[in-house]
Amino acid sequence: MNISSKADLVNGFVSRFSVPALPVALMAAVVFTSNILVQYPFTPWGLQDYLTWGAFSYPIAFLVTDLTNRSLGPKAARRAIYAGFVVAVVLSALLGTPRIALASGLAFLSAQLLDVEIFVKLRRRAWWVPPFVSPLFASALDTTLFFSVAFSCAPLITAGLTAVGIHDACGEGLPWQSWAVCDYLVKLTLAVVFLAPYRLCMNWLLPTFQPPAPQKA
Repeated sequence: MNISSKADLVNGFVSRFSVPALPVALMAAVVFTSNILVQYPFTPWGLQDYLTWGAFSYPIAFLVTDLTNRSLGPKAARRAIYAGFVVAVVLSALLGTPRIALASGLAFLSAQLLDVEIFVKLRRRAWWVPPFVSPLFASALDTTLFFSVAFSCAPLITAGLTAVGIHDACGEGLPWQSWAVCDYLVKLTLAVVFLAPYRLCMNWLLPTFQPPAPQKA
């Protein structure tokens, strides 16, 4: 199959199922990049034992979700999330253990869908409220789920993993609670930082995707 045929196939899929191609591509790129960067410790200021570079790239997924939600609506945002979820699970399975793959996929899907729901409820507030508040709660869920499922030795989590056939060792002896706290602090910081690009992108996206207001007779 030549390049033109492949492009036609992808475009046909996007058109047939109304998949938002750009948000899907961006979400997949963010997840793919984060799964690579998470393997590299963040060495500045002696934080290599607490953070990886992936902590700084992953929150971009919330920015993509919120911009998609604002411009195309929650249905399109959920489609982009599902695409990112598939990428997250596949890459985590290839690059990590089954336990990490489950933690990554579960945390990503749960947190991003929560972000969509909170954003929808707040979308009529001031422009900065939805993209600021929704990631605060969604990031908390994401961090809690990922680090607990990936590293906790709690009997309940161990039993649940065993029930689905995952027998990977827990993170006993690892400072994963400290990793979780630092990870969440980075997400909180970026929730503020990303308000600026959100506003800039929103000014460009809304005239592009939203229909013009009806004219008065």
